Amino acid sequence: MSREAPDPATLSFEQALGELEKIVAQMERGDVALEDSIALYQRGAALKAHCEAKLKDAQLKVEQIVLGPEGPRAEPAKIG
Repeated sequence: MSREAPDPATLSFEQALGELEKIVAQMERGDVALEDSIALYQRGAALKAHCEAKLKDAQLKVEQIVLGPEGPRAEPAKIG
């Protein structure tokens, strides 16, 4: 990780997931120095958290759309 990577919060879900997949592949190859592995792991953890938050947000939005007799309507999401 030689160059400064963008803050995960600025990435779309697809961008973050793509970067996370690259990190996993790189670490699975096992050809990364220990210090670089630690940095990659930290970056991967941040990307994973970002992706999980994006998915949760999307899930809440989908849950708010309920199909009724008049068509789709919004309802409060049930948390928990």
